[in-house]
Amino acid sequence: MCGVFGIFGHPEAANLTYLGLHALQHRGQESAGIVTSDGQQLFLHRGMGHVIDVFSNEQLAQLQGDSAIGHVRYATAGGSFLKNAQPIAVEYSRGSIALAHNGNLTNAEALHEQLEERGSIFQSAADTEVVIHLIAKSTQRLIEDRVADALSQVEGAYSLLLLSEQSLIAVRDPRGFRPLCLGRLPTKDGGAAWVLASEPTSFDLIGAKMIREVEPGEMLIIDAQGVHSRRPFLPAPKRMCIFEYVYFARPDSKLDGISVYEARKNLGRALARDHGVEADVVIPVPDSGVPATMGYAEQSGVPFELGLVRSHYIGRTFIEPQQSIRHFGVRLKLNPISDVLRGKRVVIVDDSIVRGTTSRKIVKMVRDAGAKEVHLRISSPPTNWPCYYGIDTPTRAELIAASHSVEEINQYVTSDTLAYLSLDAMIDAVLKGETPPPEVEPSLPGGAQRHLPLATGRDRFCHACFSGDYPVSFTPHPRQRQMRLRDL
Repeated sequence: MCGVFGIFGHPEAANLTYLGLHALQHRGQESAGIVTSDGQQLFLHRGMGHVIDVFSNEQLAQLQGDSAIGHVRYATAGGSFLKNAQPIAVEYSRGSIALAHNGNLTNAEALHEQLEERGSIFQSAADTEVVIHLIAKSTQRLIEDRVADALSQVEGAYSLLLLSEQSLIAVRDPRGFRPLCLGRLPTKDGGAAWVLASEPTSFDLIGAKMIREVEPGEMLIIDAQGVHSRRPFLPAPKRMCIFEYVYFARPDSKLDGISVYEARKNLGRALARDHGVEADVVIPVPDSGVPATMGYAEQSGVPFELGLVRSHYIGRTFIEPQQSIRHFGVRLKLNPISDVLRGKRVVIVDDSIVRGTTSRKIVKMVRDAGAKEVHLRISSPPTNWPCYYGIDTPTRAELIAASHSVEEINQYVTSDTLAYLSLDAMIDAVLKGETPPPEVEPSLPGGAQRHLPLATGRDRFCHACFSGDYPVSFTPHPRQRQMRLRDL
C-alpha cells in the first residue's frame, strides 16, 4: 500500500505536493519522494522516513516547476531501501519521465526476467521499474500511447501517476483495485490547477475541490490544453479493495461513493448485532479501530472508552533497553489506562488479526491492567490468504487464520472470547456507507466531467485476503522474492 499525489499547473507545485503527501502519510511511512517539472527538465528528491523528515525548505525550493508528482511508500515488492523509493525518474531516448505507483504487479517477476534477457539493467527491486522499462522500449510515438502499450503487458493492481516535461498522466487498472481521485485547485490568476491523489483528504488540506474518481481502466492526460480522458484497456469487472474501508483509508475519506467513517461504524454495529457479549466497557485498538468501536457501542449500549492510548511519535528506529521489558514493542505504540479497565469486562475492537502475536500482547496488556474479562471482536473476517495487489501481507503459512480455527486463535491470543465478522456482514456494512455521488460541473473541459454511474452490488469489491477469490490469478514465479513480513 502506498500513496500518490500529483499536480499540474500551479507555481507552488512542490510545496503543495509536500502537503498532499503529508495527508497521505498513513498510506506509507518508509520513504517519500517528489519529482517536479519546469517544462524543460525534471527535478527529484527522495529519502527514507516520513514526509516531514525527508523534505526541508531548502530541498523544496530546489524542486522547480509548476507540475509535480509525489509518493509515500509502504514496501510490498522490494525491500525498504532508498533505491526502491519512488517516484522513479529516468532519462531515455524520448526525454525524461517519472513514475509513482500504488499497487502491485502480479507478473512483474516474469517481465523482469524477460527484460533482463533483452538487455535491460534494473536499478531497484521495485516492480514499478518494470513499467519504466516497458515504456522506454515501446515503439509508440506519443507518451500516452507508450504508457498504454506498457500497461497492456502488465497484470495486477496499479493506480499510477507519470510526469514528463510537458504532461501529467494518471492511470487506474481496469479493476480499480486501488483508489485514485481527481480534483481542481483555483490559482491566484483566476485559473485552476489539476490535482490527483490516492484519497481526497489531500484535496481538503490544500483547498482543492474533489471532481471525481479516476475510473477503472481510465487514463487521464493533463497538459497545457486541459484534461483528456482515454480508455485504452479492455474492460474488466470492478474490484475495489474492501480493506481500504476496513483499515487503509483515512476515516475522513470517501471512496467510490462510500464514506469510510460510516462504513467502519457500520462494521462495529454489525459486530454488536452478530457477536455481542455482556460487558462493562468497549475499547478500540487505535486508531483504525475507533469508528468501529463507536458503532459497536451505539448498537450494544456498552459504554465506549479509550482504554488504550497510542503514541504518535514513534520514529523509524529506537533503542531497546538491554534488560528485557515485557511487551516492549507493543507498549512503544500502545499503553493501557488502568483506571478504565480495572475490574471490568472489556470488549476490544480491532480491524484484523494477521499472525496473532500483536493481538496476544494487547490482550495480555489489558489483563495486566486489571481487566476481569477480555473479549476480542474483529471488524473483518479471518485473514486467510495473502494479498498480491498492493498489501504487504505474509505468506499463507504465516497467517494464523489459514491454519487455525477461531477457537484455536482465541486460545492463542488468550482472550475469553473471539469473534470475527462474516464476509457477507462486512460487505453489507460497507455498502451501507454509500452516499449519492456529487454533482459534476458540466462546464469542465477536456473530458474531466466524465463520470460513469457508481458500481453497484456486492461483487464490486476485492476480498481475496478473506475469501481466496482472486480477481487476477497469481502464480509465483520461480524467482519471486519473498514478501517482507510485518505484523499489522
